[in-house]
Amino acid sequence: MRLPMRGEGDKKEVNDDLAIPMMHRAFDLGVNYIDTAPYYLDKLSEGVVGRAVKGRRDKIYVSTKNPIENDSADDWRKRLENSLKNLDMDYIDFYHFWGINLKGFRNWETLSDGPLQAAERAKSEGLIKHVSFSYHDDAKNLREIVDSGRFESVLMQYNLLDRSNEDNLAYAKEKGLGVVVMGPVGGGRLGAPSELIRGLLSEKPASTAEMALRFVLANPNVDVALSGMSEMFHVEENTKIAAKTGHLTFDEILQIKKMMDENKKLAELYCTSCDYCKPCPKEINIPLLFGIMNNHRIYELTEHAVSDYNSVIRGKAWHKSTSPADCTKCGECESKCPQKLPIIKQLEETHSTLFRD
Repeated sequence: MRLPMRGEGDKKEVNDDLAIPMMHRAFDLGVNYIDTAPYYLDKLSEGVVGRAVKGRRDKIYVSTKNPIENDSADDWRKRLENSLKNLDMDYIDFYHFWGINLKGFRNWETLSDGPLQAAERAKSEGLIKHVSFSYHDDAKNLREIVDSGRFESVLMQYNLLDRSNEDNLAYAKEKGLGVVVMGPVGGGRLGAPSELIRGLLSEKPASTAEMALRFVLANPNVDVALSGMSEMFHVEENTKIAAKTGHLTFDEILQIKKMMDENKKLAELYCTSCDYCKPCPKEINIPLLFGIMNNHRIYELTEHAVSDYNSVIRGKAWHKSTSPADCTKCGECESKCPQKLPIIKQLEETHSTLFRD
């Protein structure tokens, strides 16, 4: 989803001259799993992945996703066939029910001929090797989906900053599913420099990103870690990190978890992200902005926090919020906060610290 692009507007396209050599270099270095989706790179990602895998299909596992826009088995099948056409492939190794939640899954379970049945038929025809799902719902809801027996692998988020799925990794693995992790460097947050995070080990890694990747790869319940790469340097660095043996010792992992847990407690003094303060009359996403502030305040990820904050309040990010500058100090948020936090004051501090003209 982060391959290099060129051009503008309707003329925007994947830069094959950069993207394909990047993928080929990754394959040559031992990478054998590549993840794409219909909407990545302005709907162009599957096409360039297909071009890059030409001549290497038997050596590369290809993963893509079905957004499941309705309950129709026929429409589910059309989206699968469209991905096969875009990839120019006869089959997909890991085909994901994209970003599902427990409520949606329970609904599909009640259907006599819906997406789940369409997936079973596609697998029996050899169009899919493994039926999979990617997950962004609450961590506590994942096990019911795993226990359904419908899926063979799962893609979920896990990193130093978000370990909410740590038990789910082990559970899915125990139940026989392949386990793939997205966001091992926190969606780029852990790619920014942080001496605090580098200092989690007595022998400091070369970068915060290295620390993050080593932590994820050291988990025995992780089969694959997905890391978006936008230039050749990322390919070289990531594969160098992944090639290291004995990523972390048991004692080092315990030390890291203990220190990150202590940092999380500090962050929760500022905001627990309980969401009781929402909705704000001015549509300020208070927990989101305080979370970004914690990346600066607690984890020393200042460079990314500044970038993230300004993207969010300018409407250029996936998550949305108006600016704290729009706050009227009505006090609704503070009256609902179970921790009785001085939210108005903290919003002012967040804005004055992270806002850039």
